[in-house]
Amino acid sequence: MEVMFERVAGLDVGKASVTVCVRTPSSRPGRRGSETRTFPTMTRSLGVMRDWLVSEGVTVAAIESTSTYWKPPFYCLEEVMDVWLLNAQHMKAVPGRKTDVRDAEWIAQLLEHGLLRPSFVPPPAIRRLRLLTRYRDQLLADRTREMIRLELMLEDASIKLSAVVSSLKTVSARAMLAAMIEGESDPRVLAELAKTKLRRRIPELTEALTGHFDEHHARLARSILHRLDLVEAALAELDDVITTACEPWAHQLELLQTIPGVGVKVAQVFIAETGGDMSRFPSAAHLAAWAGLAPAIYESAGKRSPAGARHGNKWLNHMLVESAGSVGRMHGKNYLAVQHARLTKRRGMGRAQVAVAHSILVAAYWMLTRDEPYRDLGPDWHVKRDAEAHTRRLVTQLERLGHSVTLDATPAD
Repeated sequence: MEVMFERVAGLDVGKASVTVCVRTPSSRPGRRGSETRTFPTMTRSLGVMRDWLVSEGVTVAAIESTSTYWKPPFYCLEEVMDVWLLNAQHMKAVPGRKTDVRDAEWIAQLLEHGLLRPSFVPPPAIRRLRLLTRYRDQLLADRTREMIRLELMLEDASIKLSAVVSSLKTVSARAMLAAMIEGESDPRVLAELAKTKLRRRIPELTEALTGHFDEHHARLARSILHRLDLVEAALAELDDVITTACEPWAHQLELLQTIPGVGVKVAQVFIAETGGDMSRFPSAAHLAAWAGLAPAIYESAGKRSPAGARHGNKWLNHMLVESAGSVGRMHGKNYLAVQHARLTKRRGMGRAQVAVAHSILVAAYWMLTRDEPYRDLGPDWHVKRDAEAHTRRLVTQLERLGHSVTLDATPAD
């Protein structure tokens, strides 16, 4: 088999150590030499590893994606050579592996023959932004979990406040909870703490606040609300940090927010996960597959069949599906909202949101590629397309019967 890269290195990374196999040309014709060493994953030891690879003239190194352990060796080597991050599933798909071959040597052998392909690793600036946006997503998940715990605790006390108010985070709900924690038990007094429009529902609030809220529930509620306050403060601070970090991509963020349903946070996650440079992706379809928004297809014996959801970038996937959900609440105001409604009737809410998220992603790809804002097709685009297709079918049927058809446009009323 032809050798594509003369001097390569394969790295098998663990938490405490990394095994490195270097393959270079041998003094004997047609032969390849290899040398394997093991280094600790501490920073100084990785520097020694880098110096050794440079002295061997290695130009390409490959690392299997193992948890987050691949990051220190990758970051150490990326400045002095090409480093490929490998998907473990792609390596397993290559036949011929022997059980007595170590991982590092096997990676090096596949790399030198060009049988591997690298995964997308963004540049350092995008990686720093990605850490921020992903941490914010985790904080939002923490807030959701705390809200669920609060609601379950209130159910245990027979307090049905969440059945009346829109959210336990509202000013009225927090005031009622604070009063209950301080020892107020009269449901009428608690209901009178309602603000603005919620005061119309004071009788319902009185019934909902009648329960068995005791000191034990008060301690739990105080603890949960304290954690919620901490998360809210951390989120507010993090939003400011992310906004500052996103300033170099202000133009791309402005373009992305012209898409219905795409707000500031969704646009920031899109930039953080893709890097904002669409030239890294060969096509919109490739980007959709990478994000996990393209259907997986199983093909065998010339037959193609669906194989469920495709694995992809869960952070980008989640935000785009959430954005598609907000589009579905626009009730026919634009093309995406109509697409969501049509698909929901036929395929259900879940598949409709994935399909709309795919449309948003494809639109974003071409917008950033062409540097232009979103242009909506209009809410009646599907109707026009169906009418045109129906007209073509009727004309084709008449022509098959031997008729010559001429279409005259009917003047609009």
